[in-house]
Amino acid sequence: MPIESAATAAPPVADPHHVPRKGAFRSVAATFVLFLAASSAPSPLYVIYQQQWRFTAWVLTLVFALYVVGLLGSLLVVGALSDHLGRRPVLAAAIGLEMVALTLFLTAGNVVVLAAARVLQGIATGAATTTLSATLVDLEPPHARGRAGAVTSVSPLTGLALGALGSGVLVEFGPAPTRLVYALLFGGMVLAAVAVAVLPETSPRRPGAVASLRPRVAMPAHLRADILPVVPAMIAGWALAGMYLSLGPSVAAKLLGLHSHLVGGVVVTLLTGTGALAVFLLRSRSASSLLTPSSALLGLGTLISLAGIAEDLTWLAAVGTVVAGLALGASVLATFGTFARVAEPHERSAVFALANVIAYLGNSVPAVLGGIAVTTLGLRTAAESYALAIAMIAFSVLVLRLNRVRARRRDVMAPCG
Repeated sequence: MPIESAATAAPPVADPHHVPRKGAFRSVAATFVLFLAASSAPSPLYVIYQQQWRFTAWVLTLVFALYVVGLLGSLLVVGALSDHLGRRPVLAAAIGLEMVALTLFLTAGNVVVLAAARVLQGIATGAATTTLSATLVDLEPPHARGRAGAVTSVSPLTGLALGALGSGVLVEFGPAPTRLVYALLFGGMVLAAVAVAVLPETSPRRPGAVASLRPRVAMPAHLRADILPVVPAMIAGWALAGMYLSLGPSVAAKLLGLHSHLVGGVVVTLLTGTGALAVFLLRSRSASSLLTPSSALLGLGTLISLAGIAEDLTWLAAVGTVVAGLALGASVLATFGTFARVAEPHERSAVFALANVIAYLGNSVPAVLGGIAVTTLGLRTAAESYALAIAMIAFSVLVLRLNRVRARRRDVMAPCG
C-alpha cells in the first residue's frame, strides 16, 4: 500500500546518548514487512467468512474499505507524531493496537467484530508505517545512503504478497484456518515489540505534538499541471489492487473454479509480489520516464486478465495479473516519485498527504462499488465491468500525457509565431 515516502520523512536526528545497535535497521525493516503482511492476511479468508456468516459481496468489500478508512485517517492525523513524541512510543502504541486487532480476528464470530478488527488494524498500520519509514531514514548506514528509500518503497508490496501467500498456505494446509494465521502474526508482533523495546531512540521529544495532529492536505496551484495527469494513474493502479485484495479470491474460486484457498493467496501475490519486484528493479529510473509505460502496461495487463476470466483460461488470467503487477510497481514509483519531484520541502508533507488521500480513495471506493455491483449484477458481470473501467482510466493517462506534450510544443512555438 502507498505510504509516506522516505523522501518526506523527518531528517535523521542524532541522539548523543545512543548509538544504533547492530541489526536495528534490519529489525525495523522486518517490522515494516510484518505490518503489511498482517494487513493482507485476511484476503484469502474472506471467502470462508462469507460462507460462514452469510454476508453479501458489498459487505465484504465494505470490511476491506474500513481498513483503508482507518489507515488513511491514521496517516493524516498521527503521521508526524513520532517527530514530537519519539519513534519508540508511537511504534509501541501501533504494535499494541495491532495486537488488539489480531485478538479480535482470533475471536471473531461475526462480521461486526471482523469490521472492528479491520478498522483498528488500519489505524495501527497507518501509525506504524509512517514512523517506520522515518526510523529507517534515521538508522540508515552512512555507507549505504538510499537504502532506507529502497526498503520503504519495496516493503509495502512485499509485505502484502507474503501475507496473502502465507495466509493461503496456512488456510489450505494448517489447522484452524481462521485462527492460526492470526496467532502466528500475534507472535510476530510480540517479537516486534521486543525489537522496539531495545531500539535506540533516534528522534528526541520536541514540542508541537498536538499541533501535528491537524491534517494538512494541499494541491498548490503551481503544481496542478504536474499532479493532475498523475491522478488517473494512481486511481487505476490502486483500484486494481483493491479489487484483487477484496474480490480476487472470490473471482478465482467462483469464476475460474479454483477452490483451493491457497489460490486465493497466490492471486494476491501474483499482483503484489511482481509489483514489489518491479519497484526494486526500477527504483533508479526517473518518475517521468515510468508514468506513460506503466499506465499502458496496467491497462494491457488488466485486459489480458479480463480475457482470461471471460474465456475461463486460468493461465491467461495469471499472465495478465503478472503484467498488471509489474505495471503497478512501476506506477507506484512514477506517481509518488512525481509528487516527491515537484513538491518543495516546505509543502511536501501536505502534498504527500494529498497523494495518500488519492491513492487510498482509489483503493477503497471502487472496491465497495464493485461489491455492490456483485450483489446486483453478479460476480462475472461486476468483475468484467470493474476491469474495463480500470483499463479505461489507465489508458486515459496516455491521452492526458499526449495533450500535455502538445501544449508544451505550442508554448515553445508561440513566440516564433
